[in-house]
Amino acid sequence: MKRRDFINTTALTTGGLLLGTDSLAKPQYAIPAGLEIIILATNWGFQGDTDAFCKRSKEDGYDGIEVWLPREQASQKTLFQALEKNELKHGLLAGAGGSNFKDHFSDFKKAVQAAVDTQPLFVNCHSGRDYFSFEENKQFIDFTINLSAKSGIPIYHETHRARILFAAHIAKRFFEAIDELKVTLDISHWTCVAGSMLGDQEEAVNMALARTGHIHSRVGHTNSPQISDPRAPEWEKTLAGHFAWWDKVVAHHIEAGTTLTMTTEFGPPSYMPTLPFTNKPVTDLWDINKHMKDLWRKRYKS
Repeated sequence: MKRRDFINTTALTTGGLLLGTDSLAKPQYAIPAGLEIIILATNWGFQGDTDAFCKRSKEDGYDGIEVWLPREQASQKTLFQALEKNELKHGLLAGAGGSNFKDHFSDFKKAVQAAVDTQPLFVNCHSGRDYFSFEENKQFIDFTINLSAKSGIPIYHETHRARILFAAHIAKRFFEAIDELKVTLDISHWTCVAGSMLGDQEEAVNMALARTGHIHSRVGHTNSPQISDPRAPEWEKTLAGHFAWWDKVVAHHIEAGTTLTMTTEFGPPSYMPTLPFTNKPVTDLWDINKHMKDLWRKRYKS
């Protein structure tokens, strides 16, 4: 299916997206044989060790996992043994902390290089700080563009609060300045930062969709980066809006014939709402991430 036909089909069915979660699995958009959508599990909030996480990810139908690279060599060995045993692919997160630009950038470069050395599917960067200058933050992006070209590993910058691409209007400036900038789209952060569903920032959003190599399929809204449960009817319209964005990303990859990766990244408390006085999550984290995986499998069917 050509990208134009895919978008036209999506536009014709948008109204149906509001009829409930089941409708999001219809129609089952045919993904060309040459295009792969790889769906990954997150260990964020998982109650268990690395072996248990990888085993459950495989049993529940994920293609692989996305995690932070452990610092200790022993933990890295455990991770890669578990990946091999369960025949799972892996993407890695990398980033740095600290408010001093020089130290932050130095630590960032080491972390990204270490991740690249493991030959992952991609490296997803928590890059820079929202309060670093444009010129300082641009150095993070320039470094990863060069490293990606040398290594052959895709390196993406996540649209994440407190980082370089924390808001749509800020990201737009970087898109306009740097043609090679590619992103991990976690648009839930942008809806929260903007306090809107971004209908007044379509140009910036469309620029991001066209540059997306990896997706975090968490669903945000105007007051939080995470809805309570994507299966709940009160979030139907919000969930449909996110799928409309993701449809466009898939369409871009169909046109380009490139692999797309996605991590189901709903998170634990305090991302997930809790019951007062107990801090008990309002729903089961693993179940809602698995639900998102299943929706993607059905909606974007190979």
